[in-house]
Amino acid sequence: MIPKFNEIMKPMLELLKDGNIYHQRDIIEKLAEHFKLTPEERNELLPSGQQSVFDNRVGWAKTYLLKALLIDSPKRGYIQITERGEKVLEENPESIDVNFLKRFNEFKEWLISSSGKKHKDLEIEKESGSPEELIYENLEKINSLLKKDLLDRLLTLSFNSFEKLVIDVIVKMGYGGSFEEAKEHLGKSGDEGIDGLIKQDILGLDKIYIQAKKWKEGSVGRQEIQKFVGALHGKGATKGIFITTSKFTSDAIDYASKLNDITVTLIDGEKLVDYMLKFNVGVQVKTTIEIKKIDEDYFEEL
Repeated sequence: MIPKFNEIMKPMLELLKDGNIYHQRDIIEKLAEHFKLTPEERNELLPSGQQSVFDNRVGWAKTYLLKALLIDSPKRGYIQITERGEKVLEENPESIDVNFLKRFNEFKEWLISSSGKKHKDLEIEKESGSPEELIYENLEKINSLLKKDLLDRLLTLSFNSFEKLVIDVIVKMGYGGSFEEAKEHLGKSGDEGIDGLIKQDILGLDKIYIQAKKWKEGSVGRQEIQKFVGALHGKGATKGIFITTSKFTSDAIDYASKLNDITVTLIDGEKLVDYMLKFNVGVQVKTTIEIKKIDEDYFEEL
C-alpha cells in the first residue's frame, strides 16, 4: 500500500540521519524500498498523469520537513538533515506528522499563510493523500455528479437530438472531419436507436458502422450484438460501434471480445458521458485551476 504523505516524513528523516547530502531521486528510491512498494504501486499515477502518486507524496513530505527546518536543500534537487532534524530523531517520536510539526513556529506561520486561516489549521494529516491529491479527489466527486446529470439528460433527448449528440461525440474524437462529412444515414429504425456510418479517416477510405440504443431500463444483451454483427456482415464491413445509454451484459461483452473477422467496440452510458466530458460535448469549462511549481531551470539560469 502506498503510504500517506505524512507517514513518509519520519522514514525520510531517518534516511538522512548520517548527515550526508542526498539527491531527492535517491531518497525516493530508498523510501520505495523501505515501504516495499510493488512495481504497480510505484508506477501508479495521479489523475493528471504527470507524476506518480508516491513521488508526489514524497515531494510533499519533503516540503513539510523543509518548512519545519528539519531538513535543508543546499542545492537544487538535494537535501540533508539539519541540527533541528537530528534533535527530533534523538527524541525518537512515534511518528512525525502535521501536528508534530506545529511545535515549530516557522512551520505554523507557513501553514497559516498557505491555508489562509488564522484560527483553523489544515487537517491534511488525516487524509490519505497529499494536498494536490485532495484537489483531484474533490474534482472527481464533482465530475461524478456531473456524469449522472449528463446521463439523465441523455434519456430525455428526442430521437433526432440523441442522433446529433452521438455524431458530435464521434466527430470530436477525431473521426470523419466535420459533422456533415461524418454522418451518412442508412435509415432510421424508429426504436430509439440510430444506424449510421462514419468515416474513420477524412478521405473515407475506411468506414465504421454505428448502432445506438437509448434505453432507460435493461441491459443490451448478446442477441442485440449478434444482430448488429449480422448487419455488418451484410454490408461487408469489418468495424462497428455499438452505443447505449444503459449497460451491456457480461455475455454481450464476452461475445464482442471474441469476434475474429469483425471488430465491435462497445460504449455504454458511463463511457459515453466520459467521452462527453473529455471532448467537451454538452459541457463547458466553468473554472480552470492551475497547479504551479517552481521553475528550477529558470532560477538555474539567472
